[in-house]
Amino acid sequence: MAIEAFLFDLDGTLVDSSRDLAAAVNRLRRHLDLPELPAATVLGYVGDGATNLLRRALPAGMFNQRILQQFMDIYAADICVYSYIYPGVENFLQRHYHKPLAVVSNKPLRLAEALLEALKLRHYFTVVVGGDSLPHKKPHPAPLLYAADTINVVAGNCVMIGDHHTDLRGAAAAGCPSCFCRYGFGVSDGVAATWQVDSADELEKLFP
Repeated sequence: MAIEAFLFDLDGTLVDSSRDLAAAVNRLRRHLDLPELPAATVLGYVGDGATNLLRRALPAGMFNQRILQQFMDIYAADICVYSYIYPGVENFLQRHYHKPLAVVSNKPLRLAEALLEALKLRHYFTVVVGGDSLPHKKPHPAPLLYAADTINVVAGNCVMIGDHHTDLRGAAAAGCPSCFCRYGFGVSDGVAATWQVDSADELEKLFP
């Protein structure tokens, strides 16, 4: 198989944003007069978009669109206080800068763009697809197929690199090979991946 392009998840794959996400959820909970949650608990809710994150992090029936917008504003205000690029990621992006690179995230587009800009990563990517860019988000194949189409590469010649079962399921549905990042804060949920890595440094060895 000729690998012509790489598609990346964002949170837990390129960037460890866990502390900022947990802090934003807890700031929202304080605003709603709710006690804070342990950071590890919040991380268990991450990976399926902001709506599902809040449905899990708030009492049943409390979620609504107004609260979602509050969360977006809270998170956007401090999107990159603790977040950092995983060691090895930038070396990999520099090595493969001659190939089309894309981000396919379930994070809302404006927040994905803001985080990439804050960490000076945005210029590496031809396209960024957010969770609200299309009617469907991962694990639906549409975001991956849209990214592949935008960069003019057949999905089967792209590799989807991510730390969550939504990445792996989306890749399988799109006919795209996948690489599961075990170092992230997502889970595979038993979904098979074409490759697996334990650290971002291993990506360079796997895809020289």
